[in-house]
Amino acid sequence: TSIGCRIKGIKDGQEKTYYVWNNCKHQDAFDDVSSQGVSYTTGVPAMLGAMMFLTGKWKKPGVYNVEEFNPDPFMELIGQYGLPWQE
Repeated sequence: TSIGCRIKGIKDGQEKTYYVWNNCKHQDAFDDVSSQGVSYTTGVPAMLGAMMFLTGKWKKPGVYNVEEFNPDPFMELIGQYGLPWQE
């Protein structure tokens, strides 16, 4: 399965487009957790998001979407949990 994000915005006054992606083979996911790739690519990010909250890396008073938190700690860990990303 293939997942990716196309990010478009303005940085330093110039328009930028950035693409981050990952491919996950169903067989690799099955070998690791006895499930297929779609479940794996759904479950791993959800687990990491929960871990960010529980360890205090994502903590602010109030209500926030996960997209509002610093992505760097998440992106640093996701490859270690079987979903290495490319740019």
